[in-house]
Amino acid sequence: MAGAYPPARKSLGQNFLHDPGVISRIVASIAPAPDDVMVEIGPGRGALTVPLLKVLNQLHVVEYDRELAARLPQLEGGERLEIHQGDAVQFDFDVVPGRLRVVGNLPYQISSPLLFRLAQYHERIEDMVFMLQKEVVDRITAAPGSGTYGRLTVMLAVSFASKKLFDVGPGAFKPAPKVHSSIVRLIPHADGSLDTGDPKIFEQIVRAGFTARRKTLRNGLKGLVDAETFAACDIDPGARPETISPQQWAALSRRLG
Repeated sequence: MAGAYPPARKSLGQNFLHDPGVISRIVASIAPAPDDVMVEIGPGRGALTVPLLKVLNQLHVVEYDRELAARLPQLEGGERLEIHQGDAVQFDFDVVPGRLRVVGNLPYQISSPLLFRLAQYHERIEDMVFMLQKEVVDRITAAPGSGTYGRLTVMLAVSFASKKLFDVGPGAFKPAPKVHSSIVRLIPHADGSLDTGDPKIFEQIVRAGFTARRKTLRNGLKGLVDAETFAACDIDPGARPETISPQQWAALSRRLG
């Protein structure tokens, strides 16, 4: 490729993966097949893109950085890329036809809003494999009652089963981030998402509950959920939000709806 890449842009949270061993392990975890309809978010300089293109017939990529997006066709196999330049948080995944496999080394500062965005497309997603900040993966995969269980856990758990695959140290990146990373796989539930009723009500009560996570549900959801509703759902209003399972949050939402 002609010309050197510009320096990583701190404002975009750019840390480029370069460790061949880690790259191979991630691609093996993704296990691409030629006809997969795959979307890579944040391809950057192509660390994952190139090995994926060695298998895939086509790869859709969403890249925010205009200069990096302009260089992507020059990668090996770049003629089989479908490039979408723009913000992945705003991207309309419906423009990509078929059942989607979504992968990538996600910019850490947008990981939560992007995951919330992708959850809206859960019916069209086959699976997702992401590199994220280890702390975020620990939150996604947390069990009720743990200190890391929270809003992100619940909002994703109603649609996806999640599993942490392995950790990645800062040295796998240039420049090296100040945090450790992890690879996580999310797969839609085989029997479909939990029925949450009105998704706006569900999002509202989960957000309210975990915004006031030190309060009891009775106090944190005051004005939203009354004693009768708690009783109908067999939920103790004196419990803390982090002790309530995704199924119980969904039951509250259905009852309110």
